[in-house]
Amino acid sequence: MERTLEYIREFVPADGLFVGLFEPDLNIGRTIVRIVPNDWPKVPEPLPIPDDSLAYMHQKWQSEPTFRIINDWREAEPEIQPLLKMTWPENTSLLITDLALESKRIGVLLLGAEGRDRYTDRHARLMNNLNEPFAVALANALQYQEVVRLKEMLEDDNQYLFNELRGISSSDTIVGADLGLREVMRLVRQVGPLESPVLLLGETGTGKELLANALHRASPRRNGPFVKVNCGGLPESLLDSELFGHEKGAFTGAIALKRGRFERAHGGTIFLDEIGELTPGAQVKLLRVLQQKEIERVGGTRTIPVDVRIISATHRNLEQMVREGTFREDLWFRLNVFPIMIPPLRHRPQDIPALLDHLLTRKTREMKITRKVRPAPGALDLLKQHPWPGNVRELQNLVERSLIQSQSQSQNQRLNQATSTDAVLTLELHPGGPAPTATPSPSLAEDVLPFDRAVARLIITALERTEGKVIGPGGAAELLGLNPSTLRGKMRKLGISASRSRKKSQGVAPG
Repeated sequence: MERTLEYIREFVPADGLFVGLFEPDLNIGRTIVRIVPNDWPKVPEPLPIPDDSLAYMHQKWQSEPTFRIINDWREAEPEIQPLLKMTWPENTSLLITDLALESKRIGVLLLGAEGRDRYTDRHARLMNNLNEPFAVALANALQYQEVVRLKEMLEDDNQYLFNELRGISSSDTIVGADLGLREVMRLVRQVGPLESPVLLLGETGTGKELLANALHRASPRRNGPFVKVNCGGLPESLLDSELFGHEKGAFTGAIALKRGRFERAHGGTIFLDEIGELTPGAQVKLLRVLQQKEIERVGGTRTIPVDVRIISATHRNLEQMVREGTFREDLWFRLNVFPIMIPPLRHRPQDIPALLDHLLTRKTREMKITRKVRPAPGALDLLKQHPWPGNVRELQNLVERSLIQSQSQSQNQRLNQATSTDAVLTLELHPGGPAPTATPSPSLAEDVLPFDRAVARLIITALERTEGKVIGPGGAAELLGLNPSTLRGKMRKLGISASRSRKKSQGVAPG
């Protein structure tokens, strides 16, 4: 286009050239090419069309485009002056035409020359000869942009799915499927091949995500995407963008089009974890998507149909929340079509031996421990008697912590250099001494459910062990196996303060 502008200058005054688009659905203009002197005004991208110019931009296009001359844009139609003022210097003459291909308007072309009264009818007739070549060039540019967009979308999907598959694979084993989880797996096999929504209920750490993945693999959608959403970890300010996506330029920082989780899950399954943590406003938006089966990206005006199966999960008592008015009853009805209650680990101690064997095998492989590891005598009985407020996740953390600690013991006790055939692992439920007798924060309401009180005690214990550190290596989030944002959300809900736990662990009375 720069070479083209140099050639045009031999016949027509031209200091600047502009090729752009008008998107009537969004009322914005987009620059395809703009070549102007450095001291000319900068044009926003995308260009918001002033309200006074919208009627002019929407007017019906004439089938035969011709160049029109504006030798002093201050004398142009009032409705176009605000737009010209944003894009061209005041002392500029303009040649303007619509670009058309196969009787369809696809863009606009402008030539600008410094000074007034620079253009004549002869210049306009000469430029009319170039209308079709410019239109073809613009059409090619738009097709190329579409190819690039689709390529980037495919790369984005591949990267996203690769990251998702690193978290869950089809080889994940559901330990206890024939024992403590036998009834649960019967329900999974019963509802898996159907399209019905499923609500997984159970305490934190019972394996709800693993069961959601099993439901997806048992469904006709098994070859489609399985997209996870941690509702408790999404700030409300980012909820719309994460769930529904956004258009390029929809807000500051939206430098590219982004498809949301629902759009990514099209043809597959979406897993809404921690559904009970959604704010009332977020519940309304989610209900609309579930009812209408379509979404709108942030900053967009086009509705996009989505074909997804909904699997949701929570450790909260949604029925109680409905009675208290903190969870929408109509949303609960939508989600609670086929509830599955997952029993906590303390109610299925028969699964602990198999779980321990599975976790030891996996963790020793991850930690490159070559010798076979077995629990110390009597350890299994202690594990079966433990209440496991953190369930399988707590057991997993215990195994990993014990393996790490065993590596730093004396030479004759280290796993990789043990003298016996098997290495003996001491599983300390409360490493470093007896468990602190922590009590829930005084700010907890008296009507908090027993399960929430158990969660509060677990969080406070973790905060006291980490001296109030929430995130980072050795923090409470890592100790509990939780996302830091999820842990902070639970702390806010339960009225737990990290600073109070820090003072208590240091023996200082809170002021």
